[in-house]
Amino acid sequence: MSIHRQYELVYIAMPDATEEQLAELHQQVATVVDRFGGTIERTEPWGRRRLAYEINRQREGVYVLNILNGPAAMVAELERRLRVLDICMRHLVVRVDEVLAKENRSQTRRKSATVARRLRRGLPAEPTEQELSRRKAENDDADGGPDGFGEGDR
Repeated sequence: MSIHRQYELVYIAMPDATEEQLAELHQQVATVVDRFGGTIERTEPWGRRRLAYEINRQREGVYVLNILNGPAAMVAELERRLRVLDICMRHLVVRVDEVLAKENRSQTRRKSATVARRLRRGLPAEPTEQELSRRKAENDDADGGPDGFGEGDR
């Protein structure tokens, strides 16, 4: 049994690609993902953007982000296919599940440290509604009120 992991796939298509060609490219990605038992969690078309450097005499490209779940063999097949397609100028696959797990661990650690600190001070583990509203009022006063303009900003 293969382990399913989460990946981000970003590919840059040729700027003169039509909507039909982009849809076909997305369909090819979806076919490979389905064949390996993976899922496409989310697709974000970022649209046409200027490239950092010229690629094949092109200064712009159509960026698309896909969040994928699946095995490593799926990623190898996706990379192999994207490498040979003429419409795809560049692609990058990054495994993000370890980053998300690390982020969750650090948030949990921070939260437990905050609770321990509050308990040592004799406060309840979670801030009360009264305390939260007082903090909000203090923050609004510190930056000059809810509109964001202080005394010297006018």
